Amino acid sequence: MTPEFLLTAIIFLPAVGALLLSLFDGRNTDVLRFWSLGVTILTFGLTLQMLMQFDSSVGGMQMQVAMDWIPAWNVSYRLGVDGISMPLVLLTSFISMLSMVASWSIKKHVKGYMVLFLLLESGMLGVFLSLDFFLFYVFWEVMLLPMYFLIGVWGGPRKEYAAIKFFLYTLAGGVLMLIAMLMFYFNSGATTDSFNLIELAKVASGAESTLASTLSPSLQITAFILLFIGFAIKLPVFPVHTWLPDAHVEAPTPISMILAGVLLKMGGYGIIRIAFPLCPYGAQYGAWAMVAIGVISIIYGAFAALAQTDFKRLVAYSSVSHMGYVLLGLAVWKINETTGATENRNFWLMGINGAMFQMIAHGISSAGMFFMVGVIYDRVHHRDLNQFGGLMGRMPLYGGLSAGLFFAGLGLPGLCGFIGEVFVVISSWSFSPLLAIIAASGVILTAGYILWAMQRVYLGAEYKGPHSEDITPINGRETAVAATLLAFAIFFGIFPNYLFRMMSVSTTELVQSLENGYQKAATSAAQMQAMK
Repeated sequence: MTPEFLLTAIIFLPAVGALLLSLFDGRNTDVLRFWSLGVTILTFGLTLQMLMQFDSSVGGMQMQVAMDWIPAWNVSYRLGVDGISMPLVLLTSFISMLSMVASWSIKKHVKGYMVLFLLLESGMLGVFLSLDFFLFYVFWEVMLLPMYFLIGVWGGPRKEYAAIKFFLYTLAGGVLMLIAMLMFYFNSGATTDSFNLIELAKVASGAESTLASTLSPSLQITAFILLFIGFAIKLPVFPVHTWLPDAHVEAPTPISMILAGVLLKMGGYGIIRIAFPLCPYGAQYGAWAMVAIGVISIIYGAFAALAQTDFKRLVAYSSVSHMGYVLLGLAVWKINETTGATENRNFWLMGINGAMFQMIAHGISSAGMFFMVGVIYDRVHHRDLNQFGGLMGRMPLYGGLSAGLFFAGLGLPGLCGFIGEVFVVISSWSFSPLLAIIAASGVILTAGYILWAMQRVYLGAEYKGPHSEDITPINGRETAVAATLLAFAIFFGIFPNYLFRMMSVSTTELVQSLENGYQKAATSAAQMQAMK
């Protein structure tokens, strides 16, 4: 299979599978489930084939696809993959496959659920592989409707409220992104590459480009603010995070796995793929604000998790805290005001790599934590932490797997959650020792709410709460999902260089282009000031 066709097949195979699935008899649920699982497995296999063809020593885009799509408006069908998007594509297909296995617990409207699930997977993969801004925006918005209905139809008691809130927040972020995209379009000379993310990044970095115009410092600042808010909503960070706990609590377990494992990563990916490369001057302009927001999110999310009595809501707020590390690591770019050079280049590069690693690690551990909450919820039909206790004695295998996954989320050394957080905290010390100390205290708070939750759920007296008679040992399907996630949490905790090697060349080139772009924009700003 040629690389060009491979990327298109990865994106649209789930959508084609959904189209064919719509022709099936909706009453034969086993056929529907196995067909959908087969599609996600095949998609994961294609991403593994892409990994085999991927060269980690090359920092630029590989396996590029470029075709005219809407030539009248300079919109192209443009795809590609590099060391930043490759791990996230693998994560998306992997979590989608495991979430489909977890979807065996879905009993209502199975056909509709499976069709929407596969359409959602196509949208997510399209976001990570798009190199045209307009195409990226289309895939970003395509995800809205499937996720809206997956929460609104198959969710909990307040599913309509949670679905509408998710839709409105994400739509608002998309509108801001659209405005920024139009700003770039009308200030780039409206040439054939005016939506090309690679060419727009070249303009911003001062490299050669086919675009006629340059992006002024004021334009970069305005566009960056719009883009950052749009991506921060999806990340999510304080104070635009309030849609997340409601969406997680009401969503069915497999969709919570997708939300935490993949959708939140799109916020971080949007910042590192679009907001930073297209607006390097804006990124530096807002560095202090982003670092502060990241630290606030870490502490706020941890304290909010400590206050919860709903098991799932606790895990949801933990995502707000953990994704704060992602923003913190990306933003620790410190400029010497006298020379205009980066003061902490190596530490900033460490922060970006740590943020990327944190996205992958959180995708694994948070998906696992939500799945383990769903396993016990399917049996006792409640999530009240104060009514649990002693599950380790009733379900020892479930308790052991849960402990491993929750410790991965806690950041225990030897598990995946440790590496990214440590790299981010170390890198932030070069930016502000005070903020680094505050961010590091988030690790202590995380240990507090994770250990307290485990004590209340898995230890103590034997469970005597509601539906005690329905507690049965974890089955083979559930064990397979949990054990697979735990195995990868251990693997990346012990062998983190596998991920770092994949993305380090691309992140190094990104840092270099951002530095060049800032220098160019700062010189332009100084010249404009002198002319005044």
